[in-house]
Amino acid sequence: MAELTTIEQAILKALEDLGATNEKSIKTADDIMKKANRPKGLVTNTLVELAKKGSIKRVAREKAAGYYVIKQ
Repeated sequence: MAELTTIEQAILKALEDLGATNEKSIKTADDIMKKANRPKGLVTNTLVELAKKGSIKRVAREKAAGYYVIKQ
């Protein structure tokens, strides 16, 4: 797995702290933004990168996409 940047590590930790570790406990970018205390644009871009690296899974939903950790 590719090395994670500092912000990627912070977002991944926020997801873990929120308990988003499986598809039944997914969290939105807004949830993650509040927990990580980072701007939404930065969080959204980081979530895309983490999904590309295979660290998290994005679940498309009707309103807002959800995310959860797939590798710890």
